[in-house]
Amino acid sequence: MTTPPPGPPGTGVGPLLSQRALLILLTAIVIGAAFGVLTYFSAGSVAGGMLAGLGATGVSTMGLHALIGP
Repeated sequence: MTTPPPGPPGTGVGPLLSQRALLILLTAIVIGAAFGVLTYFSAGSVAGGMLAGLGATGVSTMGLHALIGP
């Protein structure tokens, strides 16, 4: 097991997010945005697109967390 790289010298603080967490969150946001845009184009409703995008973001976050190992 490795330790995270240190923050700026003299602070003793590590990074806020690990690379794995950042990868999972950014990928989930891209998937959610794609679902939201496609739903908006299909239904023509901004609210429907937002709900679909947010739902897809949440579900894909959980799926990617299980899929991408530590």
